[in-house]
Amino acid sequence: MTAPATLYELAGADPDLRFSPHCWKARMALAHKGVAVAGVPWRFTEKEAIAFSGQGLVPVLVADGETVSDSFRIAEYLETRYPDRPSLFGGETGRAIARFVNSWADTALVPAVAKLVVLDIYERLDPKDRDYFRATREKRFGMPLEQVVGDPAVRLSELRQALTPLRHMLQHQPFICGAAPAYADYCVFGMLMWARCVSPVETLAADDPVHGWRERLLDAYDGLARGARHCAPCGN
Repeated sequence: MTAPATLYELAGADPDLRFSPHCWKARMALAHKGVAVAGVPWRFTEKEAIAFSGQGLVPVLVADGETVSDSFRIAEYLETRYPDRPSLFGGETGRAIARFVNSWADTALVPAVAKLVVLDIYERLDPKDRDYFRATREKRFGMPLEQVVGDPAVRLSELRQALTPLRHMLQHQPFICGAAPAYADYCVFGMLMWARCVSPVETLAADDPVHGWRERLLDAYDGLARGARHCAPCGN
């Protein structure tokens, strides 16, 4: 009997708070393919727990005797492993476009979200992770976390501005991938789930087309994402 798939996911002090944007990409891809998976909470300082993967970052998927790390590689693995199930890419052209969207999200949205929520993340971490997180993020940003956030209203405005390309596109179709979501949608959705999980700040205005898109994805797969542990106010 094949062992169930396992996904190592970044967690806070609350093991049910799974907040990594990249882990959310993998979670949505697994749901898209209809693959049942058991999530394992993992924290920044638990490098030895995933040493078997040959690197030190999550997500890490263990399935059918294989170990796959990196959210995009996990999506490619799932596409190859389950070709008879709904496609994550819709062919090689779609795969190439998804790679671009993934790169855009990682380079444009990760910094914008991080600058808004980095203190929220710090406050929700297991105490054993806090020194590591502060030291590594302050080195990355070149300033204390408090200065990274600065004026939260300014950071929120910057994030909403960064979402402008998505906002314009959603005036013409319900999802990035057209009539139904696929992996390119999950690449961006993971960023907004990151904020939803760790921060009480409402990142999107109710009349923003991006808000409607996010709501549709929160409801996808029997409300997988909507039902996840989060710190945002009701209705977010």
